[in-house]
Amino acid sequence: MHYSNFMLSNTKILLRPAMAGGYAVPAFNFYNLETLSAILNAATITQSPVILAVSEGALEYMGGDILMGMIAGAKYKPGQIALHLDHGHSFEICKYACDLGFSSVMFDGSAMPISKNISESRRVADYVHKFNVSLETELGVLFGIEDENTKSDTHLYTDPNIVKDFVKQTKTDSLAVAIGTSHGAYKRKSPNESLRFDILEQIAKNIPNTPLVLHGASNIPQKYVKQINKYGGDIKNARGIAPSQIRRAISLHVAKVNVESDSRFAFTAAIRKTLATNPDIFDPRKYLTNAKEEMMKNCIDEIQNIMGSGYKI
Repeated sequence: MHYSNFMLSNTKILLRPAMAGGYAVPAFNFYNLETLSAILNAATITQSPVILAVSEGALEYMGGDILMGMIAGAKYKPGQIALHLDHGHSFEICKYACDLGFSSVMFDGSAMPISKNISESRRVADYVHKFNVSLETELGVLFGIEDENTKSDTHLYTDPNIVKDFVKQTKTDSLAVAIGTSHGAYKRKSPNESLRFDILEQIAKNIPNTPLVLHGASNIPQKYVKQINKYGGDIKNARGIAPSQIRRAISLHVAKVNVESDSRFAFTAAIRKTLATNPDIFDPRKYLTNAKEEMMKNCIDEIQNIMGSGYKI
């Protein structure tokens, strides 16, 4: 089914105004009804455009039919929401998402030799563009673990000298770049580390009309780390990207910022607190409602104070 039947927008519609307006559209990952509701409620309250991001693992976990059933029952404004496959590693999964009704897909060929990354990205582009579905690609490799399908123990910065040719050959609509962010909760050894803005500035100069994407950009709010540990967790040395650095990246053509770990921390912190302070609770609706509300609050905070995307719809 085509995404227009769900009143979804492709990311081209959302990202170009963001790049021109100096803000970023948040891409929040979700896995179930509660996390989907948290994101959509935050989008409604802030009147922000939002990209609903689904990894391969999350798509398998929810199942395509259930996922699209939840989207069909959701309420949002026309031109506000995109449904995006995050880190698709094959043509087949990108085609599947497109055919399901996703309005945007990411083909992640970053671990491939550059020639294969280009050829496979172009193959995906040729298919999804027939349905006006947007394509995001990645050049460079991010360190860390997002899920069982997206992980790397190496880091390779994006080469600014090849981005123009890469974008032209792949026909990509947006480009994910590697400038020092990383997947997972352990992004920084110290709070003084900086992203490679020199690389980002050159990339933006070389492809000024292509919206850029920042993966691994969660800031890991320490209040949630402390709350998780207070109520039985064991999270050590989790440290994210400072909001000031994300805002600076947004000023350099980063029009989409991916956030996943922050939502996980907010959701988990609320569940741990609820169960620890209310040991008689066994109704999932009670602790999941608290988790949903805490995740929504965090999404609102990041929309307003990092992305700058509030009241753009």
